[in-house]
Amino acid sequence: MNRETTNRIRFVIEDVIPPILRDSRLFKGIARLAWGDHIAHLARFRERAPFLSAAEYEELYRKHPRVHEGTDNSEACIRKIATEIRGSSICDVGCGTGALLRRIGSTNPAVSRLTGVDFAIDDAAAIDGIEYVAAKIEELPFADGEFDTVVCTHVIEHILDYRRAIAELRRIARRRVIIVVPREREYRYTFNPHFNFFPYTHSFLRAMHPVPEHHECIDIGRDIFYREDRYREDGA
Repeated sequence: MNRETTNRIRFVIEDVIPPILRDSRLFKGIARLAWGDHIAHLARFRERAPFLSAAEYEELYRKHPRVHEGTDNSEACIRKIATEIRGSSICDVGCGTGALLRRIGSTNPAVSRLTGVDFAIDDAAAIDGIEYVAAKIEELPFADGEFDTVVCTHVIEHILDYRRAIAELRRIARRRVIIVVPREREYRYTFNPHFNFFPYTHSFLRAMHPVPEHHECIDIGRDIFYREDRYREDGA
């Protein structure tokens, strides 16, 4: 299933069905027909978020069914990201299979270094020219400003200490940071192991505080695209 399809489904589930039904046992029962007991497990997972061990966190993500094949990004987001790349060294934090890095490399011939980071790189495809590093987003093993552009898509919503994660993305970026998160509302029963929810673009801007002068934050088909420059394009 691609991102465009799931975004249409999310519109109905999140915006059309009233909250009183979304949080009800009736919705839970219907959701179990498609998702099994995992729907209740995800609800307990969020409720226990502040008390989860690293092992419990990793176990859930290893067992969570993959909904999207290849990448969680829509085609529109991929095209936008590819056009916003700056510099020759790119790091994709939360790279998954490496599909986004492959697209970035194919559309930006000036890029000479492509690095993918994930807490588990088992699913990463062996692609020429891409190096993979297993690491947590809260503790990235790179020097300050090591990469020209740092990309992070569909990760921040999963991170309990998301401000620490954002600080790390900013730390290793020399020129530009690009982040994509789903635009969604929180309910008791959802199909994703998310901790953080951003129903509006301004909701996400609060998470990015302090927001630099040179930034962009837009909605792209129910996903929020955020870009900030770590320095001005004119070199000032």
